[in-house]
Parts: sequence; structure tokens; C-alpha cells
Amino acid sequence: MEQIIFYLLIFSIGTLFGSFFTLAVYRIPLHQDITHKRSYCPNCNHKLSFWDMIPILSYLFLGGKCRYCKQKIRIRYVLLEIGTGIVFLLFAMSLNISFVSIDQNKLIYLVFGTLYIAGLIIIAGIDKEKHKIEKSVIIYEFLIIVAYMVYLYTVEKANIYRYAIYLFLLFLFLIIDNTYLKKKLNTHYPTEILELSMIMAIFGGEITYIVSVILCFLTIAIEKIERSILTRKNKVAKRDVSYYKNLSIGFYLSLSNIISFIIVNGIACRW
Repeated sequence: MEQIIFYLLIFSIGTLFGSFFTLAVYRIPLHQDITHKRSYCPNCNHKLSFWDMIPILSYLFLGGKCRYCKQKIRIRYVLLEIGTGIVFLLFAMSLNISFVSIDQNKLIYLVFGTLYIAGLIIIAGIDKEKHKIEKSVIIYEFLIIVAYMVYLYTVEKANIYRYAIYLFLLFLFLIIDNTYLKKKLNTHYPTEILELSMIMAIFGGEITYIVSVILCFLTIAIEKIERSILTRKNKVAKRDVSYYKNLSIGFYLSLSNIISFIIVNGIACRW
């Protein structure tokens, strides 16, 4: 029973994070504050009360509409809340954490892992909407890894050479990207994907990253086949070309990495 309550708590925390992600995905590209400014309806700009922001339940009680202007709330918001809750729950389950005898190291890894996953979900959401990977979220992920590296070194007395070398290379690339490459390149999307890839390889490990890349390209290939069949039926080939020209690789790669990260951790913990 205690274990079920623990998993319900993890799921609930995930839905709270998911509610925050809907705000972050909307505001970060607009360079708006995501921590101090109160949530508001994007249609009527009315500030939301506590009862308007309860994950999942508020959407159901309000009938999927804003309490003030009656505008329909996009269902993706509640789906993100549910999805994040499920992701956090699966990650906790993959670590095989027992509520009765909690392993401190696993609990700390659970915290850092969920914070890392949080960054990936925000990256995926923004890239899907804007075809862009925000540098601020990359820096957030960088700081999460630094904090985890400090913990490993000071508390667990672990070998952090691998983290240190990778982080140093990523730090150098971020500087080059924001100085020299910023003036030379017309688009920074390829360098943003490279930075995201380095983040994934550092925190999740090389094997997890390789699995993520394979899963990412398999997903894109399946979708391409699906769209090819639809375009032949509907004769919208030009629209299809335009779609793949602006393919949000960061979106697919981030989601693939979350799935791979959970699976690899689950296998490792059971071995």
C-alpha cells in the first residue's frame, strides 16, 4: 500500500511539473518571466486563480474552457500534464525504488533525473511549436549536470573525469557558438541539435544516446512512410516537402531520449 501511495505521489508531482511546462513552452520563446509572473489566459489575459490551475482536475471541472472568457482550452495542455505524470512515474519505477527502504543514492538520482527530463520536455515542446531549441534551456540542462557532478564528487566520491571532460568540451562549444558561429551561420538549429546531443551523452551516457538516435530516426522514418501514403491519396506533395524541410529533430530526439533513458535505467537497476 505504501508503495502505491509513493507512486501516486510521484505521478501527482509529474502533473504539477506538466502544468508548469505548458507555461514554460509558451513563455520562454517570448522571453517572458516563468517563475514570478502569475499564470493568465492567453486569450483574455485574465489572471488565473488557484482553482483554475489544479492539474487535470481544473480542465475537467471547467469543461475544457476558460472560466472567464469561455474560450476552449487546448487539450494538449491536459495531455502534457497526464503525459508528464506518466513519464515521472515510469522513471521512478525504472529505478526500482522501495518506499519501505529508500536508497539515498537512488532518491538523489531520481531528483536529478526528473529535473533532466523536465528540460527535455520543455525543449521538445518549444521545438515542436517554434522549430527552435532555446539556449536558456540548454544552459539549464548544463547546470543540472554540473550540480549532479558536484554531488557525485563530494558525496559519493565518484570518478567524475568523464563528466568533466565532456562538460569542458560542451562549455567551449557554447562559447564558440555564441561568439564566432553566431556571426557566420544563417541558422543555429544544427549547432543547437549538437549541443542537445552532447547534453544527452553526458547525463544519460553514450549507450542511451545511441539508442535515442536510432529510435528517433525510426520514428521519423515511420512518420515519413505514413505521410507519403497520405500525400499520394490527397496529392499534397509540395506541402509534404515543406514539412520535412522544417522537421523538428529536437522534438523527436528529446522524446526518444526520455524513452531510452527510462528503459536503460530500468535494465541497469534490475541487473
